[in-house]
Amino acid sequence: MPELTDVEQSIKSLLLENIRSIEDFPKPGIVFKDITPLLNETYLLELTSMLLAKPFRGQKIDHVAGLESRGFLFGTNLAQDLHAGFIPIRKPGKLPAETEEVNYELEYGTDSLEIHSDAIKTGAKVLIHDDLIATGGSAKAATDLVKKLGGEIVGYSFVMEISALEGCKKLESIAPCHCLLSV
Repeated sequence: MPELTDVEQSIKSLLLENIRSIEDFPKPGIVFKDITPLLNETYLLELTSMLLAKPFRGQKIDHVAGLESRGFLFGTNLAQDLHAGFIPIRKPGKLPAETEEVNYELEYGTDSLEIHSDAIKTGAKVLIHDDLIATGGSAKAATDLVKKLGGEIVGYSFVMEISALEGCKKLESIAPCHCLLSV
């Protein structure tokens, strides 16, 4: 990845300053990283969207697959900025048509994700996006869903990573992992 300019580094610092930490949510011992302040201010929303798209500009990306639900918030902007379609990857029972499902481990339990069975054509180039990567479990589950439908993962995009949990390291053998911020 190219070196950051002083301006980009300043923007990242500004974004990081505007992320709230909520203790004991959703369970005791978890510190939830709240990105809603980045959505609330027009300039923060635009700056976040601009920097998320930067590493992927000029690449041929057919779809951005956003993970429920916070991956939808910037995922649709990212898809639009990259001239790609958007695919929601959701929790079970939320998609109306036929779906494929995978189970995965969370840092505080287990969960499942689904995708519409007809969402991806074989060979489609897919960028997976979520707001945060912790252990990488949900991103890996999304990878499994996309590959199950014949898609090719071209990269991962996250607003932030919890670097101590090393989730991106688990994905790097699949495709490049770009995190805007590290906490």
